[in-house]
Amino acid sequence: MISIGKPEKEDMEVKRMLKNEIAETLRDWENANRFFDCALGKEQVDYAIHAIITIEKRYAMLLAKAKKLQGPWPV
Repeated sequence: MISIGKPEKEDMEVKRMLKNEIAETLRDWENANRFFDCALGKEQVDYAIHAIITIEKRYAMLLAKAKKLQGPWPV
């Protein structure tokens, strides 16, 4: 059995946290889209659009960060 050294464990922990953050951001995006579907009036629509755009930018940033990380990912 191959043992995992400290740097590898830390790397896997970073990847696990990033994976969780990406999943949470995806849930936020889904919720923002649901809010947009139910929005009433100009102010709620504007708020929903702003939220969607902001979350999409965050999601893209997290994916770009994940693509830079090399090696295996936790399941």
